Amino acid sequence: MSIRTLSALDVVFSSITVPKFLVDLLKKKTISYNGCMAQMFFFHFVGGADVFSLSLMAFDRYMAISKPLRYVTIMSRGRCTALIVASWVGGFVHSIVQISLLLPLPFCGPNVVDGFYCDVPQVLKLSCTDTFALELLMISNNGLLTTLWFVLILVSYTVILMMLRSHTGEGRRKAISTCTAQITVVTLHFVPCIYVYARPFTAFIMDRAVSITFTVFSPVLNPMVYTLRNQEMKSAMRRLKRRLGPSKKEIDTMNSRLGNQN
Repeated sequence: MSIRTLSALDVVFSSITVPKFLVDLLKKKTISYNGCMAQMFFFHFVGGADVFSLSLMAFDRYMAISKPLRYVTIMSRGRCTALIVASWVGGFVHSIVQISLLLPLPFCGPNVVDGFYCDVPQVLKLSCTDTFALELLMISNNGLLTTLWFVLILVSYTVILMMLRSHTGEGRRKAISTCTAQITVVTLHFVPCIYVYARPFTAFIMDRAVSITFTVFSPVLNPMVYTLRNQEMKSAMRRLKRRLGPSKKEIDTMNSRLGNQN
């Protein structure tokens, strides 16, 4: 259930910025004040829900490995649904806090956003009042908490991998494969997020590239990571490979037969 939720969040997250970016490539790049605020609201709403869902995914893996016999009872459908709803509520609260802090700010112009979408660092720089204290608050709320959350998730996966040392067989291999995929997804989401929010809101050369990675590439790559680790997808890929051409083993067999004929 958490994988389906994360996949849906990735689709929605990229849909917040990418369509407007594609439209701006064809005509004059403009966005209204209300449109900018709405974009920021949904950006942080879905992004916050994504962070909480990634934490839920780590908790789910921990329960599956540490308490396999009680896992179905502990992580029942009702409890999973409640946790997913809580992640959405957490994202909503996070976003409301961001917007509530930005709405009272005066903007005197020229109101040119340094980027292809509206976000806290770019919009905060447009205000014609002193925003030093607010910037520190935003860095604490977004950057430091995100960094702490990232470290805690990595620690949880480290604990899980250490627990797997006592396991053997196919179950251990599958669990390590699943954890590796999830660590990859967590890293793809958190590292750009930390770069954007856990520092002073000053423009750098890499900002555009990181923003594109954060809003476009990561949401696209994450579902691919999920599915390529899925056993059914692996089986389908192997069947496709067999249809497209002979395997290395078949080629070696054919070469050995040709050698025997010569």
